[in-house]
Amino acid sequence: MMNVKNNKFALLLAASAVSMALTGCGGSDGDDGNNGNPGGPVAEYINTLNLDVTKVTYVDGMPSIEVFATNEEDLPVVGLKDFEVKKVAQLLPQGSTGAGDNAQWQVIGSQKTFIDNQDGSYTFDIEVEGYDSALTQRYNVIAKASTLLDGVTTVPQAEIAEDFSGEGYEATYTKDIVSTASCNACHAEGEKIYHSYMTQETCATCHTKEYAEERGKPEIEWNHLVHNVHNSAKGYKADRDTGEFTKDAVTAQHIVQNDCTNCHVAPEDGTEGLTEWGNWTRVPTMETCTSCHVNIDFEAGKGHSQQADNSNCVACHNASWTEELHTEDALQKKAVIDQIGMNATLTAVQDDKSANLTISFTDSAGNVLDVTNLLPKIKRVESITNVGPNFPIMGYNPSPGNGEHKVALDLVQSGELANNAEIADGNLVINTGTLPFGAAGTDTDTAFSFIGLEVCSDGAELINCAEGVATTSMKAELAHGTLSGEAPSTRHIDSVNFATCESCHGETFELHKGYHAGFIMTEQLGREVNGQMTVGVDGCVACHTPDGTYMSGGNKGAFEMKLHVVHGEQGIIKDCAQCHNDFNLDAFKVKGALATPAGYTTPIAATCTSCHTSDSTKLHAVGQGAIIDGSYEAANDAAQLETCFFCHNPAISDHTQVKM
Repeated sequence: MMNVKNNKFALLLAASAVSMALTGCGGSDGDDGNNGNPGGPVAEYINTLNLDVTKVTYVDGMPSIEVFATNEEDLPVVGLKDFEVKKVAQLLPQGSTGAGDNAQWQVIGSQKTFIDNQDGSYTFDIEVEGYDSALTQRYNVIAKASTLLDGVTTVPQAEIAEDFSGEGYEATYTKDIVSTASCNACHAEGEKIYHSYMTQETCATCHTKEYAEERGKPEIEWNHLVHNVHNSAKGYKADRDTGEFTKDAVTAQHIVQNDCTNCHVAPEDGTEGLTEWGNWTRVPTMETCTSCHVNIDFEAGKGHSQQADNSNCVACHNASWTEELHTEDALQKKAVIDQIGMNATLTAVQDDKSANLTISFTDSAGNVLDVTNLLPKIKRVESITNVGPNFPIMGYNPSPGNGEHKVALDLVQSGELANNAEIADGNLVINTGTLPFGAAGTDTDTAFSFIGLEVCSDGAELINCAEGVATTSMKAELAHGTLSGEAPSTRHIDSVNFATCESCHGETFELHKGYHAGFIMTEQLGREVNGQMTVGVDGCVACHTPDGTYMSGGNKGAFEMKLHVVHGEQGIIKDCAQCHNDFNLDAFKVKGALATPAGYTTPIAATCTSCHTSDSTKLHAVGQGAIIDGSYEAANDAAQLETCFFCHNPAISDHTQVKM
């Protein structure tokens, strides 16, 4: 009997109709086609490979499946060769392997041989062991990055994991707790996460409990492994000889910050989200918990009451308590952050070309607060002031152009006013000192101040500061002011999509906390662009100046380079569109030399070589008028002579695009 998954039936009929039409009419190239190999249009190139399991049948307990392959234009792909059913797995229900155990995938087969039906469909006949028709069956299908049989047409990697009932119909239950879409908030969609695979469904189907037990490595079971590689409690990837964990997940730890809800995302109301997303709170197990809680030995009774299995876990760790324990810190931090906002103005003083910075504080409802009452709870208020938002002329250290460096002022330290700050009408006020303002109508007519706020907190409450008290970095604020009194110049914020920053880092990610007050990037840094409120990262250039940061150009600290360098080193960002929603190439028209490790570099070349570091790239750039690691004067003089964009036309979809 043929059993077809219900929601694939339309696609199967469409494929059949195409096959029949092509058999009767021949291909678009005029060929009638051979018997069994109908002619007709097929994919001649494959930039995107789409796979779908369209049919599942069983004969004597052995499955035969049909996989349909198309390209980005929905044309059938014929001639795949590096193609396999990586795993066939069935889902053992919760408690079936022992009281308190979670549901587990059990691998029962795989298949690398198949029949190419020459119409975009491929048939896999699979031998399995232990098949149980009462259980959900998963088919994990992988097409490796390769070529078609012609050896020429390239094929990108594609993978799917589709679940069916044990009779080939729609699965009535499954176990997908975290979606690959949540993973793609940080990991680039379509890029390998580990090994060569791109989806958590593939990872979960391979890294089963049985797989881990056979190798004597409990840490490679998926429930344990996925938490282990996202926190730095003990490291991961054990050495083959010593068993020591040799890699540290410090980068992932820094991003996730032990906030379970960064990955465990509840589906939106009215959507067909993961039905099992809340499983992590309902089914606590020793195997999962010890991935983060590393000082527990359940069998020995160390750090926890002694137990040999998972049968009693839920007796204490019920779902609501488990959720509260694992989300409380993040929720409390957000509650603190939402209690106070800032507004600031920067007003130039004509007599001495200084500026007065005024900072007011508001509660969650927008009501103005008197800073006098708030002062004991403030750990630090810090302001960084620079001139020229599009190309700041004050370095982190003194700029070789004018000898000026940013103005860094603390207004409050541990509940006390500092650095000549004053309280006026309930607001903080401080003078920046003389600034190198330029002529009216120029970028340097505008000064800007970036402000960070750090408060003392306990749980969700603000408390008076004292030694040993915890602190929370709050929302940042940005103010502009001009010497001329005309409208300020502002830096473009239409290139980086802040929502993508937040999707990876979360809403409470504290930047630069420690040496600085630290700050959270939120709507307070936003302004209206094309009718929409847009959150920008433009305040960062107050410190990340063209002349670099504390190491000058030694760490490529200029903003145009720094984020590329940092995200490149972390290996997470692999696609421009993960952060950018546009490239504002016109911004380079107002830029000069950027500090690099051995000197100064023209701005386009500096930006590009923050990722493309090869000698050949640098030589190519020099050939187009760039200066690499030259003198400040030479790089500045050549800044607008680079001819890169005569040929290069970088776009989000392809930053290597050239004009033809």
